[in-house]
Amino acid sequence: MYLFNNKPASVILLSALLLGVLYMYIYQSSRCRVMSSDQQGNAVNGRSAEVHVETHGLHLVAPDHLQYQQPSIVKGRNDVVSVTPWLAPIVWEGTFNPILLDSIYKAKNITVAATVFAVGKYIMFLKNFLETAEQHFFVGFNVHIYVFTDRPGEVPQVKMAAGRQLTVRSVPSSNRWQEISARRMELIQLLIEEKLRYYVDYVFCLDVDSNFHGRWGTESLGDLVAVIHPGYYLDDRSKFPYERRPQSRAYIAAGEGDFYYCGGAFGGLIEEVHLLAKTCRANFEADAKEGIEAAWQEESHLNRYMWINKPTKVLSPEYLWQDFKSRNPEIHIIRFSGVVKNYAEIRPNA
Repeated sequence: MYLFNNKPASVILLSALLLGVLYMYIYQSSRCRVMSSDQQGNAVNGRSAEVHVETHGLHLVAPDHLQYQQPSIVKGRNDVVSVTPWLAPIVWEGTFNPILLDSIYKAKNITVAATVFAVGKYIMFLKNFLETAEQHFFVGFNVHIYVFTDRPGEVPQVKMAAGRQLTVRSVPSSNRWQEISARRMELIQLLIEEKLRYYVDYVFCLDVDSNFHGRWGTESLGDLVAVIHPGYYLDDRSKFPYERRPQSRAYIAAGEGDFYYCGGAFGGLIEEVHLLAKTCRANFEADAKEGIEAAWQEESHLNRYMWINKPTKVLSPEYLWQDFKSRNPEIHIIRFSGVVKNYAEIRPNA
């Protein structure tokens, strides 16, 4: 038999095998939690002991012995579609259990951020936005709201519950509301890079000229979350106000597209929203260098992005209704809604 460094090859192979076995033992031991005293007692008494394995952040773990209504796969909402063609959930009232979901995410101790832009006369909507958010937006969870405004001295004082806070970030004014709209993606990207990626799990980007009316909570969490626009969800996609010029990077051709999504409400995991904002910003700036402005600024680029990068969760129009619209029969609850306003009074170049 051949020798290596004067040692028989069989000795070297045996040593390598023993080291491999030792490694696997240490690895498995580090993955498994130590049994509690109750579990150990169960094992001694002849009952099998449950072994818990460490889980990653996206794993959904329900509390033991939590009581809730039995779910069904044959009973539920039959007046709406609750899943997309790519198998992402569409969230409607009656399609989720808030007690179960809140219990799962409470254990994770998540932090949710929200961005809101109150530039120019839009500052007038901020007080109601913040007050209604305290009543309905992720109540009982860690929430950090970031307000972007050119009027920091006019930000209202709103009492916030424990675990909730507000930060004001100054931004320049603009003579065109389109520029204010377009810069949102840039500012969201920078906020994530500078602050949010270090302590926030999820972020939602919301319009300030809207109020909360009902629960907006853990049922809305997902990797990449879009909200279906209330003005077009009953229409054929040929009527969607997509950017139809091929010269634009927001272009969606006739016969293409899934839904028409709101620019006033979207979100998801920090890394997913960062990629969305960075991509939309880059495409907008590339368009601008060629003298092109998409039909609905960042909303057009958002729809293009969401068509290619499918959202993992879609929120129904309950999550951004319009106050001037009467409630349709399938809308069992309005959770968030844009207020009636006179654009000529609040937009600098309306």
